[in-house]
Amino acid sequence: MDDIYTVFIQEALELLEVLEEGLLRLEAGDHDEETVHAIFRAAHTIKGGAGVVQCTDIEQFTHVLESLLDDVRNHRCAISSSLISALLRASDHLGVMLNRLASGQMQADEQEQALLAQCLAELRAAPLVDGIAPPSRTERRPQVQLPESVSEGWLVQVRFGRDMLRSGMEPLAFLRHLASLGTVLFMQPLVDELPTAVDFDVESCYLGFAIVLRTEVGKDELEKVFMFCRDECSLSILPPPARIDDFVAKLQALPEEGMRLGEMLVRSGVLTQDELAQGLRGQENWSAMDAEVPPLGEILVQQQVVQPELVEAAVSKQRQVQDKLNADARLIRVKADKLDQLIDLVGELVIAGASASLLARQSGQGSLVEATSLLGRLVENIRDSALQLHMVQIGETFRRFYRVVRDVAKELNKEIDLSVSGGDTELDRSVVEKIADPLMHLIRNAIDHGIESGSERIACGKSAMGKVGLSARHDSGSIVIEVSDDGRGIDTARVQAKAIERGLIHAGQVLNDKEIINLIFEPGFSTADQVSNISGRGVGMDVVRKNVQALRGTVEVNSSLGKGSTFTIRLPLTLAIIDGFLTGAGEATYVLPLDCVVECVEFNQTQRGDSFLNLRGEVLPLIDIRRLFAIPGEAPRRRNVVVIRHDSGRAGLVVDRLLGEFQTVIKPLGALFRHERCLSGSTILGSGEVALILDVQALARLVVGREGMPKALLTEMAQR
Repeated sequence: MDDIYTVFIQEALELLEVLEEGLLRLEAGDHDEETVHAIFRAAHTIKGGAGVVQCTDIEQFTHVLESLLDDVRNHRCAISSSLISALLRASDHLGVMLNRLASGQMQADEQEQALLAQCLAELRAAPLVDGIAPPSRTERRPQVQLPESVSEGWLVQVRFGRDMLRSGMEPLAFLRHLASLGTVLFMQPLVDELPTAVDFDVESCYLGFAIVLRTEVGKDELEKVFMFCRDECSLSILPPPARIDDFVAKLQALPEEGMRLGEMLVRSGVLTQDELAQGLRGQENWSAMDAEVPPLGEILVQQQVVQPELVEAAVSKQRQVQDKLNADARLIRVKADKLDQLIDLVGELVIAGASASLLARQSGQGSLVEATSLLGRLVENIRDSALQLHMVQIGETFRRFYRVVRDVAKELNKEIDLSVSGGDTELDRSVVEKIADPLMHLIRNAIDHGIESGSERIACGKSAMGKVGLSARHDSGSIVIEVSDDGRGIDTARVQAKAIERGLIHAGQVLNDKEIINLIFEPGFSTADQVSNISGRGVGMDVVRKNVQALRGTVEVNSSLGKGSTFTIRLPLTLAIIDGFLTGAGEATYVLPLDCVVECVEFNQTQRGDSFLNLRGEVLPLIDIRRLFAIPGEAPRRRNVVVIRHDSGRAGLVVDRLLGEFQTVIKPLGALFRHERCLSGSTILGSGEVALILDVQALARLVVGREGMPKALLTEMAQR
């Protein structure tokens, strides 16, 4: 394919991501003008590029899409859930057309043409706004005049519904509960809705109160006071004026990543999820009736659930983050193959530099040793710079899951809120490409198996909207990715019963909770009673573990019944070059990742044969490399213990020699070692010899008994 087509397809796919992300933000309630303009510009640019490369079908289809987006931009077409769905399907079809072009096929087949016709019909059928007048923007709740002396308390304004008394509820009981949470500084009845004596209904409730409460609890707890009458009353809770600066500081301390206005206010504690939902519903009413939709912040201020100062602070934080993301950067497009070739050459350079350094030390010439030392530092800098070129932010992978969550939630008729953090965390490009599939399985599994239905959640005292979290962070030279949910958690009894039913374990087998939970990763395991489009075939979690282990990573599960689950994936930052620590046992040399090494201590003669080490009062399990790999010969009189850290704590490796730090170029192992769990790769030393790279997490599983210890060690421990 010509380079001009390749460039067009790559840029168009990037613009499609912008378009889809913007549509999802619109559906979530972010009707900011800039969001709509960004969506329109993406479609317009794709259409222009298609015209340049003479892809007529893409140009014509995008023209229809662009026209509809122009109607949305100019408020001629109302934003609705059905419209968003139609636009997302159009985005999907545009992706199909681009992928078909990338494969070298210029003309669409009959199936694609049929989908094209259906998609075009949906876009052309979008209704235009008929000019219904919206409610007045100046409609506000009556203001309450408060004395300055009560500025340190929360302002709670509540108007009980007309049918409160008929429902058997006592309004004053709610006020007494509220007063028990702190000190009431001020109370004023709201009497503006009291009717005349002629119209007064003794069975109706006309009560309303404005209360200033000094308390240490947050807004969520105050809102829960009125949980049982929330649908029967009008409620407004404003933060204390004296603490505005504190909440502004919380907003400014939020992570440097793109967040919607409502999400920022909720995370800082000045807004609750129910208040946000109410504001979004108000915005939807405007979008259906008015040519100009007010910003969400303005609606929230009108509803008296947040102060204007806090909305301005949140908007300011948004601008700062956006300006940072839009900062001018000089970018050059480079083919991935060229970067891979560069990393390979840098790896060979590291090996050659180590060989030159070894020869210099053996020669005993001081000037030569000094020169090779300088060369080594330069090679190390080149290595770090080359690896940085190969690093990408994981946020691009995370963003695609917004669409996944939306589609799966709609298919299962569930309300799901996806929160993403750590999108600016960088790791190797090859790792990013291979981790997307396991994350897809985990997120779909969290929505299907983890999150309950809305009615179940309400019955359990939870919000109807389930929460799924996706985060990434650096930790000890590795990257940690977590997928969490606030669902039902993993029922170990049910998992064990299903495992017995499927023949994965025996009925009399005794397992602890962690071992039972790990059964979900076994091939063929599933707790689903029926096979669906989402799950039930027993292949998802098995794929997750295999793919993560193929990346020299680990996956752990923590679950609490009724509260949710967290899947933690730990991966190396790069698959090419690492800082290593050389050790020796017998004639062999082994490499440990340097970031896993805590310290080295001498192994005393009296400790010989022990499986544990008392290290300054801490009992460390030991594993002897000689016995693990059945190295022949007599062990030397003086040996050492390398203390390593792993997911579950610390352990000790008994080795013969300590050889120091070493820049390790990772080479894959051959088929002969494919079943050896304790090795993750090999490397070439400066002498030309091959050293094996130890898998620290696999060794840790040996010493804590997760995957069974060698027979020799088991026998010894049984005797002791």
